[in-house]
Amino acid sequence: MKALIQRVSSAKVEVDSATVGEINQGLLVFIGIEKNDEKPKIDKMIKRLLSYRVFYDEDGKMDLSVTDVDGGILVVSQFTLTADTNSGTRPGFSTAKLPAEANILYEYFLTQISQQHGNIQSGKFGADMQVSLTNDGPVTFLLTC
Repeated sequence: MKALIQRVSSAKVEVDSATVGEINQGLLVFIGIEKNDEKPKIDKMIKRLLSYRVFYDEDGKMDLSVTDVDGGILVVSQFTLTADTNSGTRPGFSTAKLPAEANILYEYFLTQISQQHGNIQSGKFGADMQVSLTNDGPVTFLLTC
């Protein structure tokens, strides 16, 4: 599993010109679900994501998590994160979980993280989405489990 996280001052995702998820300060999280991913990996990623320290404390150190600052989390499925880009000029997606199976884990991710953090918004699995964001920093990290 891969999660590309961006610290944002705002972010939103639209499907068919309608906003389906929107946050102010927090994290925009793109998740890619791979063939070998199962619920224990999802649980591990959620724990890591909620405690990952990317926000500044009063001393100007990146020492606070999204939970500490009570920030929003906007989750967007992005299978392209699973791409094999090691050779050639076209990405391969043989490492991605099949869509039906990935959707089950995506919904599990949303359910589990919503039980642990109050402000969760999301995109729509498999949809053509337009994502807008103001990256704060910029601060971007790739988390893997």
